[in-house]
Amino acid sequence: MRENRVTELQIRKMSQEELGLALSWAALEGWNPGLHDAKTYYLADPHGFLLAELEGEPIGCISAIKYSADFAFIGFYLVKPEYRGQGYGMQLWQAALSYLSGCNIGLDGVAAQQENYQKSGFELAYANVRFQGGVSLENSNKLDKLKGALVPLKTLPLSSLMAYEKAFFPADRTAFMQAWVEQEDANALAYVDEGKVQGYGVIRQCQSGYKIAPLFADSQEIARSLITALTANLAKGSEFFLDVPACHQEAMLFAKEFAMVPVFETARMYTQTKPELPLNRIYGVTSFEIG
Repeated sequence: MRENRVTELQIRKMSQEELGLALSWAALEGWNPGLHDAKTYYLADPHGFLLAELEGEPIGCISAIKYSADFAFIGFYLVKPEYRGQGYGMQLWQAALSYLSGCNIGLDGVAAQQENYQKSGFELAYANVRFQGGVSLENSNKLDKLKGALVPLKTLPLSSLMAYEKAFFPADRTAFMQAWVEQEDANALAYVDEGKVQGYGVIRQCQSGYKIAPLFADSQEIARSLITALTANLAKGSEFFLDVPACHQEAMLFAKEFAMVPVFETARMYTQTKPELPLNRIYGVTSFEIG
């Protein structure tokens, strides 16, 4: 009987409106999505969000974002608890891999699932650690006296942002980044010196607190100034989160400097060669869900 029910699963492309359902499931899992993630995430690949339905009822989802013919990212892999262990998740997983055939696929999965991902050809690249902190008066004293300036990202040409951002991601994601830095309930700042962007960060309101994502900077001093400025207008005690590559030891120490504590860890994995990214300049990952 159970086997017959598995064959009834329908998997189809999700609409932008339906992406809100996936975000609500993610919130229940404790992933703490941003308030406006649906609109921005959808622009990464409007064809890359899959919904699983059983007799018309949505029971699971997965994102399979194809950024180019060569690179993709999997996330939002969820099945409602009462439907787990019945083969539905595997059907979703196979549908995503089929859509992304031929790509180097990345993901951020929970550490406990590494072995399962390895069975599908994924290899561990490094770990990411989510840090949680609270805004304090002491943070305001960490603004470094740099010769450049912190400016709102929206005042810069998009081309300036993308010229800097391209080093940190193995494919073009211009439409997504434009929406990401302009989203509501968010603040995006860049550090500019002699007309060149040398760091930027985005802070957005989430279901709980705020996330700084991404936080890219050419030096620890720039990163420190960005995180200080991004949290400056938050109420004292407000929670904020930062997802840090564990192999970037300077960034790990930097998070602790702001009295942040590790609360969660993921395994960054790829199906092919690990992209050459400047991990020593990544102080905060953009998204565990879409890369």
